Amino acid sequence: MLRIPDSAEILALGEKLGLDFTTPEAEIVRERIVAKLKEVDQFYEAHFTEEHEQRPRGASYRPSVDEDPLNAFISKFRIDGAESGPLAGKTVALKDHISVAGVPLTLGSHFMDGYIADVDATVVTRLLDSGATVIGKLNMDDFASGGGLLGTGNFGRTLNPHGTGFVSGGSSSGAGAAVAGGYVDIAIGGDQGGSVRNPASYCGVVGLKPTFGLVPHTGAVGADPSLDYLGPMTRRVEDTALTLQCIAGPDGSDPRQRSMPEIPDYSSLLDRGVDGLRIGILDEGFGYPGLDADVNDAVLAATDVLRGAGATVTRISVPAHTDAYVPASIIMAEGTRYLFDSNLGGTSADTYYPISLITAFGRFKQAAGYELPLSSKLNATFAEYLHDRYHGRFYAKAQNVRAAIRRAYDAAFAEVDLLICPTKPTTAPRYVEPTNYVEEMEYFLSRGEPGNAAFSRNTAPFNYTGHPAISVPCAAVNGMPVGMQLVGRHFEDDIVLRAAYAFQEASGFVILPDTGHGDSTTTTNR
Repeated sequence: MLRIPDSAEILALGEKLGLDFTTPEAEIVRERIVAKLKEVDQFYEAHFTEEHEQRPRGASYRPSVDEDPLNAFISKFRIDGAESGPLAGKTVALKDHISVAGVPLTLGSHFMDGYIADVDATVVTRLLDSGATVIGKLNMDDFASGGGLLGTGNFGRTLNPHGTGFVSGGSSSGAGAAVAGGYVDIAIGGDQGGSVRNPASYCGVVGLKPTFGLVPHTGAVGADPSLDYLGPMTRRVEDTALTLQCIAGPDGSDPRQRSMPEIPDYSSLLDRGVDGLRIGILDEGFGYPGLDADVNDAVLAATDVLRGAGATVTRISVPAHTDAYVPASIIMAEGTRYLFDSNLGGTSADTYYPISLITAFGRFKQAAGYELPLSSKLNATFAEYLHDRYHGRFYAKAQNVRAAIRRAYDAAFAEVDLLICPTKPTTAPRYVEPTNYVEEMEYFLSRGEPGNAAFSRNTAPFNYTGHPAISVPCAAVNGMPVGMQLVGRHFEDDIVLRAAYAFQEASGFVILPDTGHGDSTTTTNR
């Protein structure tokens, strides 16, 4: 979305050019320029293959509309992994906040045009070592700052494969669409408030936010180190478990990984089922304002499938859940400010600092800060206001009360093994085309903001507390997927995966769009 000038800027430009506009002339000229800028923006976002492109390892290209009809990819390339391994034969694509050496790192924004990453993120190395073929970078909200709903950045809107008129979710929008559409077997998304689980729910795929620190974040750009996660997205739970097996574990560079138990063989544990597992229906995760009744009822019905598979299902209350998204949103705001100040390098941690990224971002910021997306400007201004007027006290309190809120959930986990609730309060909303630039800005900034309790209520708290959470498709409402979220104890990702797999196998529920890639749409219940 290009910046639109106001009349004062047109008058100033006219004076610079010696054109001496009158005020009415300036407004007429401004209106015509706005229309032209929209055409320029649409052209720049369009899929065109530029001439003289070369494609060795690391060189990438913008796929055409025919190759990428959902606009799920920012770039495509091919890096073959090891000849053998658990992921041999699997294709993987990455949200474009993850570094791949020799490939542009855009963060979904033209602000980063010209920057080429010079290292592979740890997850990339592990995927390649496991035999996967990495085939591209995926679309995302610019700087992952669009609120997590629209899935729109400088590279255009990612279309939902179940209906192109619906939003795909964000900020890992391309990941959800590419997996659901069958264009890639595995996607790695990033999740600071639900950004893996959001598009998983809206696009009808499996999306896992692992336990805090389980998967190293080294080589990926975050928001705040206490909220950052990388997680796999796949069509089926067994592929999610297999991918986690390959990317989990300490790398020696990520301070999020202070202590780590032995990594289990997630795949081999899937078929243990849920017989005897205690599952708690999280009272505060249901029946709240903004939660669609059909989504509420669909997830409750899904609990009956788990009960039928042998689980004990009861209701449980965690009153802290109602407002736990608030401290997470405060940390997100001020944490992003610290990241912005350090030129995306992070501060005060014994970790890897990406020199080329820090240098490039600092230069871009100094030379062309006006090109930053409006959402980033909003977040930076809000965080600066909080810090300037209140000196970081809210950030500090949000960090300091984390342990108490975590204990509130852990008390529930003393009574049950898993919590269950809807991932998102609705199915994917229809995308509404703004009619003018101001409406476009308002629409982009208001939908799905962290302050919207309904939108982030069931996802952001678990970024804050660090508990593993998975979204698995459990139903369809008017043909659109509904995501069920299962949450477990720290480092009991295996139990979360077991329950998700048990539901998948017992229900037989599948919802896959007919895109010509993979299976056609099927919605079944055994």
